[in-house]
Amino acid sequence: MDALRQVDGWPSDHAAVAVVYPDGSASTHGDVELPLRWASVTKLATAVAALVAVEEGIVDLDEAAGPPGSTLRHLLAHASGLPFDGDQPIAAPGARRIYSNTGIVVAADRIGEAAGMPFADYFESVWSFPLGGSPAHGIVLPLTTMLELARELLLPRRIAAETLAEAVTVQFAGLDGVLPGVGRYAPNDWGLGPELKDGKNPHWTGTQNSPATFGHFGGGGGFLWLDPEAGIALCALTDLEFGDWALQAWPRLADAVLEEHGISAGDT
Repeated sequence: MDALRQVDGWPSDHAAVAVVYPDGSASTHGDVELPLRWASVTKLATAVAALVAVEEGIVDLDEAAGPPGSTLRHLLAHASGLPFDGDQPIAAPGARRIYSNTGIVVAADRIGEAAGMPFADYFESVWSFPLGGSPAHGIVLPLTTMLELARELLLPRRIAAETLAEAVTVQFAGLDGVLPGVGRYAPNDWGLGPELKDGKNPHWTGTQNSPATFGHFGGGGGFLWLDPEAGIALCALTDLEFGDWALQAWPRLADAVLEEHGISAGDT
């Protein structure tokens, strides 16, 4: 896709990008074999591992986990009341959408405890690639590896299609909150790991992305989104920290990719 060449103009030294099509094939541009920091895109891979654990009966989404009154579902949906980083809750479970690295770590620890192994080992048993650090932001691997995650979310085989459908349904609807680095939304809709675009505007995805779009971006300057209505996924990794540049470059790239895929203004 010609649109992918936009990354050559990004202010990073290294950038790789890929679009994944409905049959799982992909078009790529850049050094897709260079290990780069996924940062919070890691949370999507962690969420899939958590959902595998739910399907295996190791844990239940509605079992107690985290602060009093919180469940695994609260933790995965950033609704447990835990802060961005820190062990002491700053809200009651289900009261606010507070994006929390700690909440994802607590969820992972609970799964590891129930599975009888470190979560990193359970994660690798699901993915066949290493977590390498925090389940909230620890992966440093090439874009070719991120394509495995994109394909799983586009064409699930580790989890059932019904499980993925629940994961991209709003959890604890109506919660307001801040999407770090982007802004406050009312509501700030989230699934079981993935952020949901829904009516958010402006957004880090494209103006032509459908409201059904879901995914995650990372402070390392990369992202992964899937648009079920368009039937494609787009992912990118860079060596430049997330900033204002990304909020300009990422939507332009998304819109160009969707236009090449036959989606243009008025179609979504």
